[in-house]
Amino acid sequence: QMQLVESGGGLVQAGGSLRLSCAVSGRTFSTYSSYVMGWFRQAPGKEREFVAAIRWSGGGTYYADSVKGRFTISRESAINTVYLQMNSLKPEDTAVYYCAAAPTARVVIIQANYNDWGQGTQVTVSA
Repeated sequence: QMQLVESGGGLVQAGGSLRLSCAVSGRTFSTYSSYVMGWFRQAPGKEREFVAAIRWSGGGTYYADSVKGRFTISRESAINTVYLQMNSLKPEDTAVYYCAAAPTARVVIIQANYNDWGQGTQVTVSA
């Protein structure tokens, strides 16, 4: 069974940067894997929302409008790890960030497409 473990969260001032990591175990992705890896977040009192996604094969990336130009998603196939580089952080980016995996996803923003989820890592951005 696939396991996803996030790390890299923490407290940062507005304008700062953090890099989240998602280590994937229990599965090895082939070069032609159809898997999609996504990052979602949930702020206090709000629903969980899509942040970014990357196709394991080909590396196509997708971003929510709210993070476009500030966040970058990437993957390192050799170590089965997905990253979310977050720059120019804002207080409204404060949330628990979750890594998720979808075996295939035509529409990457739909949470129901993702079968496996990590436990989440807290990101807090102070003003």
